[in-house]
Amino acid sequence: MQAAVYSEYGTADVVRIEDRARPVPGPGEILVKVAHGSVTTADWRLRAAAFPGVLAIPGRLMFGLRRPRREVLGSEFAGEVAALGPGVTGFAPGQPVFGFVMQGAHAEYLVVRAEGAVLAVPEALALADAAALPFGGLSALVFLRDFAQVQPGQRVLVIGASGGVGVYAVQIARALGAEVTGMASGGNEALVRGLGASGFIDYRTTKLRDLEGRFDAVIDTVGAARFKDVRHLLGKTGVFVPLNFGLREIGQALWTRALGGPRVRIGVSGDTRADLAVLADWVTQGRLRPVVDRRFAFRAIRAAYAHVEGRHRRGSVLLDIGSAALVQPLRAVLA
Repeated sequence: MQAAVYSEYGTADVVRIEDRARPVPGPGEILVKVAHGSVTTADWRLRAAAFPGVLAIPGRLMFGLRRPRREVLGSEFAGEVAALGPGVTGFAPGQPVFGFVMQGAHAEYLVVRAEGAVLAVPEALALADAAALPFGGLSALVFLRDFAQVQPGQRVLVIGASGGVGVYAVQIARALGAEVTGMASGGNEALVRGLGASGFIDYRTTKLRDLEGRFDAVIDTVGAARFKDVRHLLGKTGVFVPLNFGLREIGQALWTRALGGPRVRIGVSGDTRADLAVLADWVTQGRLRPVVDRRFAFRAIRAAYAHVEGRHRRGSVLLDIGSAALVQPLRAVLA
């Protein structure tokens, strides 16, 4: 099989397409023939060892001190079940599936745990679109529902509302019953409002410090704000939830908890199958839709990285990894 591999940290030039042995599923595992993957912010940070702030040392220890421990990146995937390992039930060869893994999805074949974050593709979702959903959707769901604890009727500000996580944060905040204001560049206003935002702020013409009003939660999906920038926007029980955090935010989370008033809350998404099922249900109900910025051929993965690192994408950046037969939805195999 072909896989996009890297054996050293660096720019997108360190990534190359190579032939690798096809993996074999073990007990409790599924072999997926990957049709589509994506390039996410997490992928480029791992590739470049660009871990934010205080995570620099833990990141190196976890993923490789001098060079990467695992040479294949990629977390989102959609494809079809190619084979089942011993003891696997609930899946069938040829079944269209999608899901999330920590690494390994930038390859034509991928082994995943049957009990992991992998599900059958909902009927309402095209296969390529399914690959655009897990990373941004799971992150937004956990940060809004669990960390910000968004409730119906609350007001939520999403910073970076047109990005890979932001387009899902807007929709999920609405699905949770909140009134949403999105912050992005002016050219993305129609997109953000079309996803459910009732308010919009152009960050190029309006600074956070100049805003007025009150929000119950401010979620920063792109690392553009500090607590001091948004504290005046939060009510007494308001929360600031940054997806990118370092030692400063860890300290702020501790002392704001102790002092009361507006708080900083931080955490890491668990990326579970149960949460993926929530997203799938919302897609089926018409409450959530994937947003795809661009699609790249697998061999153009370096260009995909360059586009993601430009920090101006509108939603997900997909890779067409599998054969042409897998580019379209795989409904026929279950007929």
